Amino acid sequence: MDARLRHGRASLAVSFFVQGVVFALLVTRIPALQDRYGISDALLPVFLAAVPVLAGVGSVCTEQVVKRVRPTLVLRCVQPLVCLALVGAGSGSALWQCAVALALFGITVGGLDASMNMLGVSLQHAYGRSIMLGFHAAYSLGGIAGASLAWVGAHWHLSLAVLYGPTVVVLIPVAVVAGRWFVDQEAVSGAEAAGGGAGGSVGFRSLLPFCLVMAFAYIGDSTVSNWSAKYLQDTLHGSEQLATLPYNVYMVTTLLGRAVGDLGVRRFGAVAVVRFGSVVAASGFVVVATAPGAWVGMVGFTVLGLGLCVIVPQTFAAAGRHAYDERGANVSDAAIARLNVFNYVGFLVGSPLVGAIGDAWNYRAAMLVPMALVLATLLYARSFGAKPDRYGVGHERPRAVDVG
Repeated sequence: MDARLRHGRASLAVSFFVQGVVFALLVTRIPALQDRYGISDALLPVFLAAVPVLAGVGSVCTEQVVKRVRPTLVLRCVQPLVCLALVGAGSGSALWQCAVALALFGITVGGLDASMNMLGVSLQHAYGRSIMLGFHAAYSLGGIAGASLAWVGAHWHLSLAVLYGPTVVVLIPVAVVAGRWFVDQEAVSGAEAAGGGAGGSVGFRSLLPFCLVMAFAYIGDSTVSNWSAKYLQDTLHGSEQLATLPYNVYMVTTLLGRAVGDLGVRRFGAVAVVRFGSVVAASGFVVVATAPGAWVGMVGFTVLGLGLCVIVPQTFAAAGRHAYDERGANVSDAAIARLNVFNYVGFLVGSPLVGAIGDAWNYRAAMLVPMALVLATLLYARSFGAKPDRYGVGHERPRAVDVG
C-alpha cells in the first residue's frame, strides 16, 4: 500500500480524534454551560437546536466550496476554528457571548464533519476495503478522552475556561501538524483511483434512503449527547459526577464496535451489520427508558452505543459508493456534504423532540421515540447493498463484499 495513503489515513484519524475530544467537552458540560449563563430549561432547547441548524448551513456551503478548493484545505482551516469556538463558549459571561461562540461552533463544525468524511470516503475508495469505521473509532476514542476530561472538571469543580483553555492549546497544534499529511482523491492519483469527486451534481432521490437513516441515527445519538447527563441526574437521580459518565460509556462501546466493525463489514457485508446495529441500539433505548436507577441506565447507554456506532460510518460509505451523476461519474464529495446535512437534521429534530416530550409527559417515554426511529432503519437496510464500482475508465470490478 502506498506510504502516502497510510500517512493520510493516520493523519485523518488524528483529525477525527481531535473532533471527538472537542465535541465531548461541549456536550457533556451542557448543564455547566446552562448554569454559567443562566439559560432556562425552556431556552436550552433553542440553543441546542441553533448549533445543528448552523452546522447544516456550514455543510451546504462546504459542498460549494470543495468545487473550487480541496477538502483537505477546508479541514485544515475549520478545525482550529472549532477548537477556538469551544474556548469562547466556556469563557464568556453574557448570554450573547455564549450565543456567538455556539454559532461559530455550529457553522465551522458543519464544514469540519463534511470535509473529514469526504476524505474518509475517498481514502476508502483508494484502499478498496472498509476503513470508514476505523476513522469513526478514532472519533469515539476522542469522545472518551473528552468525556473523561469533563468528569475531571466536574469532580474538581473547574471552571469551563480552565477546563477548555489548556485542552485546546494542546489540540490545535496537533490538528495543524496532522493536516500536513491529509490526502484527498486528487492528491492520490486523480479521481479515477479514489472514486470520488465534487464537480457534478447528485440526485436527491438516490440519496434519500441514506438521508433518512442518517437522520434516524443522529436522533438517537443526539438523545445521548444532549440529554443523557440531564436524564441520569434528574430522572434517574444520579450525582453530578455520575451524570458525566453516560456519554463516556456510550463512547467506549462505540469505540469497541467501530474497532471491529470494518472486519464485520468485510466478512458479512454492510446490510447485515446495519441491521444488527439497529436492533441492538433499539434494545439499549428500551433499557434506558425502563431503568429503575442510574446504574441500570448506564447499562442501557452502553448497549445503545454498541448498536448505533456502525450505522453512521456505513451510511457515509454507502452514499459515496452510490453517488453518480447523470454522466455516470462518481460525485462522492457532493453526496457526502449533502448527506451530512441530515446529521444535523437528526440533531435538530432529536434534541427538541425529546425535550418537548419529556417536559409534556416524562423523559422515560421520550426515550422510546428514538428507539422507534432507529428500528425504522431496518426498512432501508437493503439500500446498503453493494453496487459494482465504476472507475471512470469504462469497466467495472466485481467484489464479493464491496465496501469501497
